[in-house]
Amino acid sequence: MLLKDLLDGIEYRIISGNIDKEIKGVHYDSRQVKPDSLFICVKGFKTDGHNYIDQALANGAVAILAENEKKVDKDVTYIITSNTREAMAKIASNFYKKPSAFMRVIGVTGTNGKTTTTHLIQSILQEASHKTGILGTLYARIDDYEKELGHTTPEALEIEEFVDLCREKKADYVVMEVSSHALDLFRVKEIDYNVAVFTNLTQDHLDYHKNMEDYKNAKLKLFSMIPNRKENFAIINNDDRYASDFIKAANVQVVTYAVENEADVKAYNLNITAEGTSFMVKYENIDFEINMQLIGLFSVYNALAAIAFALKEGISPEIIKSALAKNSGVAGRFEQVKCGQDFTVIVDYAHTHDGLENILKTARELTKKRLITVFGCGGDRDRTKRPLMGEVAARYSDFCVVTSDNPRSEDPKAIIDDIIPGLLKVENSRYAVVVDRREAIRHAIYMAKPGDIVIIAGKGHETYQLIKDKVLEFDDRKVAAEFLKEIVK
Repeated sequence: MLLKDLLDGIEYRIISGNIDKEIKGVHYDSRQVKPDSLFICVKGFKTDGHNYIDQALANGAVAILAENEKKVDKDVTYIITSNTREAMAKIASNFYKKPSAFMRVIGVTGTNGKTTTTHLIQSILQEASHKTGILGTLYARIDDYEKELGHTTPEALEIEEFVDLCREKKADYVVMEVSSHALDLFRVKEIDYNVAVFTNLTQDHLDYHKNMEDYKNAKLKLFSMIPNRKENFAIINNDDRYASDFIKAANVQVVTYAVENEADVKAYNLNITAEGTSFMVKYENIDFEINMQLIGLFSVYNALAAIAFALKEGISPEIIKSALAKNSGVAGRFEQVKCGQDFTVIVDYAHTHDGLENILKTARELTKKRLITVFGCGGDRDRTKRPLMGEVAARYSDFCVVTSDNPRSEDPKAIIDDIIPGLLKVENSRYAVVVDRREAIRHAIYMAKPGDIVIIAGKGHETYQLIKDKVLEFDDRKVAAEFLKEIVK
């Protein structure tokens, strides 16, 4: 594609070279640059793409898009724009010829439940014989293609590339998780969304956002992005305290769902057991029963979001019921580790105080014995949620093992010191500090007795631990299974 066509819709000025040259690739990582590429200099949180212009040129870049000026060879086209991140979204859409316009795109946002909700939506769509791509925390996947992208919502270039692949594979739908970072950093600015789904909003990411208002406003952008067309709509959790803000932000018809409050799609007669969950759904003039393998009130909310979407999309209750009955859950989301032991071990991704409270409430209801919780908090992230997580864990658990999560550049002991005041707010709270996560899991499993539930929270599906500048192999599920096999020999 000609560079001038890539730049269509962007304000820019040319410092050197010309824009009538052919561009074969677009990159923001200088290591990936190939001959005849455009290199976009993006200012990140830890590094700045402007520092890698020479490396990009050495790898074959013939054009540079930057925010700062730099002297380069006269044959190199050097272009200045005010915001390269925002420009990258437009360029990515231009490069892949606006692929999101060729299918229905569903964006799911909220603090908790995004991953499960997107998978439930995908299950229903596929049960209705619609080819569906999915993009989020776990992977980008369609048919036999699967790739981990490292973020809940990756950069615009990866998103547009995947959506283009979905177009090539003749997908009817793409369902994706949409993070507040992605909305704030223009990653999804050029995606043509048809449906937006709001799960819930609780404290998270305040290391990035200034406050909860700023965090909420980032999420709201998704709902104001949807074009006001009759086939477009929004799905909103009417039990969430911020529901009215999201309803007001939507430019399209809104369908609400709830358990407690009145809503267009309402769940009632809930029955939650260790084997699964059932409930009735009321929508317009119909009522039908859902039976699913997923456990917990939070799972009911995730399912309701998917059900509300499907009903509004015109999918029959019979197809919805069949899809949800078959779905066995998502990796690392309330996932049981079974090795023949006489107590229950559950691994979950919960890494906010609200997410932790949701799973511990469910576990508390499922056990008549003890609830033992292993948890920590991530480093280089919102410090204010650490005591909140400590308080929640202590309130619901009979015993807590406080440990490392992904400490990143922080001292794990310092992170734990931030958690402890929350534990101490709960009278008679009982806990142990075991900094090494592997030893913490072993400690919990070896102290468990018949009928107990052990919750290992924070990392879920992750197969690594981030310590300083190292990425170490670590999977809570494998580590738990290793110790369980020792005790059931």
